Amino acid sequence: MVDLVSIITPAYRAAKYVDKAITSVQQQTYRHWELIVTDDCSPDETRQIVARYAERDRRVKLISQTTNQGPAMARNASLRQAQGRFIAFLDSDDWWLSTKLERQLDFMRRSGAALSYTQFRRVDEDGDNEGRLIKVPDRLTYRMLLGNTAIATSTAMVDRTQTGDFRMTKTYYDDFALWLKLLRAGHVASALQEDLMRYRVLKGSVSRSKVNSAKKVWSTYREIEGLSIASSSLYFSLYTCNALLKYVRF
Repeated sequence: MVDLVSIITPAYRAAKYVDKAITSVQQQTYRHWELIVTDDCSPDETRQIVARYAERDRRVKLISQTTNQGPAMARNASLRQAQGRFIAFLDSDDWWLSTKLERQLDFMRRSGAALSYTQFRRVDEDGDNEGRLIKVPDRLTYRMLLGNTAIATSTAMVDRTQTGDFRMTKTYYDDFALWLKLLRAGHVASALQEDLMRYRVLKGSVSRSKVNSAKKVWSTYREIEGLSIASSSLYFSLYTCNALLKYVRF
């Protein structure tokens, strides 16, 4: 059975990197996909670059926001246009290895997973130096994920026949909030233990600010998940420990 995969990519100030993301999709061994890139009113050449790809490849689709609304709303703009049974996420500065879609789709069909994720490696801003393999747990329930950082956005894939349609919540960690929402509904996230994605570490990236990130994780617990202070403290401790293990060395 040939299933369409809709790939969701928000892009802002991505002119330097989006070529790599798009070409990594075009080089996939699994060919039945659509890549929906939403340019979030970038002041650089992001929109023009994506438009050139869209002109040459009908599977690449460009949505242009008229105002900057942030990654969650950009992802939602792409999700509203998505036609596929499977939804995959790829950030504009990351890229996939060529067998990513083929291997992950096969895994999801065999395992029956509603949400899956994979191993990956970080790379430096220029994409030249690769870091160590980031290993992930075999499975994650809602409570397990509350204290973990294991699901990297650009490794995630969702089967909408199981989860139903969904949208991102406008919050700092909209991806984390979505995984929690899906697992809270009773689904279990399953890991494909293969290295299939490259995560680009940008200098000065907001996500690299540990203090700010910590505040946003705490906000997710309290304001979105509605956890008590005691429960939030417990899961925050677990989350911090897992994050330290993940980022202790490149």
